[in-house]
Amino acid sequence: MPEYAPAAAFTRSQEAFAQIEEWLDGPGAARLEHAALEEQLEARGREMLRLLLQDHLDLRSAREQRHEGVTGPDGIARTRAEAGHSRPLSSVFGQVTVSRIAYRAPGARNVHPADAELNLPREKHSHGLSGKVASGAARGSFAQACADVARQTGSKLGKRQAEQLTRRAAADFEDFYASEEHRPPPGAAPGDVLALSCDGKGIVILPGQMRPETARKARKAVPKQDGRLSRGEVRNRKRMAETGAVFDITPVPRTAEEILDPPRPRPPAPRARNKWVTASVAADAATVVASVFAEADRRDPDRRRTWIALADGNVHQLDRIRAEAAARNTGITIICDLIHVIEYLWTAAWSFFPEASPEAGPWVRGHAAAILDGHATAVAAAIRDAITAAGPPLSKAQRQAAAKTAGYLDAKAPYLDYPTALAAGWPISSGVIEGTCRHLVKDRMDITGARWGVSTAEAVLKLRALHANGHFDAYWTYHLQRERERNHGRSYDLAA
Repeated sequence: MPEYAPAAAFTRSQEAFAQIEEWLDGPGAARLEHAALEEQLEARGREMLRLLLQDHLDLRSAREQRHEGVTGPDGIARTRAEAGHSRPLSSVFGQVTVSRIAYRAPGARNVHPADAELNLPREKHSHGLSGKVASGAARGSFAQACADVARQTGSKLGKRQAEQLTRRAAADFEDFYASEEHRPPPGAAPGDVLALSCDGKGIVILPGQMRPETARKARKAVPKQDGRLSRGEVRNRKRMAETGAVFDITPVPRTAEEILDPPRPRPPAPRARNKWVTASVAADAATVVASVFAEADRRDPDRRRTWIALADGNVHQLDRIRAEAAARNTGITIICDLIHVIEYLWTAAWSFFPEASPEAGPWVRGHAAAILDGHATAVAAAIRDAITAAGPPLSKAQRQAAAKTAGYLDAKAPYLDYPTALAAGWPISSGVIEGTCRHLVKDRMDITGARWGVSTAEAVLKLRALHANGHFDAYWTYHLQRERERNHGRSYDLAA
């Protein structure tokens, strides 16, 4: 390894800068339009930055102090030292070589204290390059992420490499969110309500990675037609990604009339603030609901605020919310989404009215108004009376659809106390979690042709949640600290 004098350490990068100056001052650059000028200057500038990094690494190598012995994290003393051990590093500027002293002992792997000083990763790709890949993979396809990184850095990666880097980049998600140090609770205004919400969204996954119940259904499913699915049939090849959200709400009291027939201008509705979201395709619903309650606990450890949960009425979700609240001895009011209720009413309406009948709308509106006034069970009884009054003209399917709506209203009646919610200024729809499912899951995981492995899908969901929460930069600092601990362990014992 050449012994660089400090004055000559950056000769190559200085020469590269001089060449850029000469090119810009010459006739070749003078004839270029600005787009071509930008493109060439970006490439030449990136090469100059690569040489600057290489010159700096070579200077550090030349200045590295040799020790008589080094005791590694395994407790074994390395008494032999060899200079000039090099390894490649793909950086955000291009590939460079890191040369350093290796300390050796028979039967033990070499250790390189300089690697710990630089916090070098195990793999070839630098942390900066990994961060760009992780951010790109969270936004779009892996192929697009590789293309973007190649355009920005000149480093070419394959799809499998990008997937590996993405999984590694998301490794500290749970520990980051379990730490109070990196994420102080957001401030809430006096009287703000603490809202929780959970839902699920299916992801098409690779064969053999379905949840056990879905796999059982897939094995038992027999298509009714050869070559295509019939109405109501599904391929049973999706795995549910469980999502959750916690947010603050400043109460805005409203009336039922303002919901169904809003005046102009429309009055303000409660708006979500300080939103935190999460999603997992590897964990089950109980685990995700527990993480949602943990975030709520972090925001209100003394239980001084009012807690509400917004749900679409899924029985399993309601069970998990109630169970987690009971386990934490937390009082919480569960509100079923009004939009889902109205969809059930429309389903029942088409049992009694012809398709596109103008009479269906007023029927739905009238029953929705009654439900908003707190009379869900009375509406259920009225629907059953309508089924009886209609008699034989109703088909079996129509009777079942209307009866299903009545059963839904009866079953969810404890969670349809809209008069209390509106008077208290609480939201009565699950729009936040519906948007979370779309943004975190559907927008990325449902791109055309995507079939996911669970571990890769899990990593992408975590990275998308970090970006959505505005925590990616803080997380990345934490992740690099954890990478140092994993890759380089305890500090080396250096003998002078």
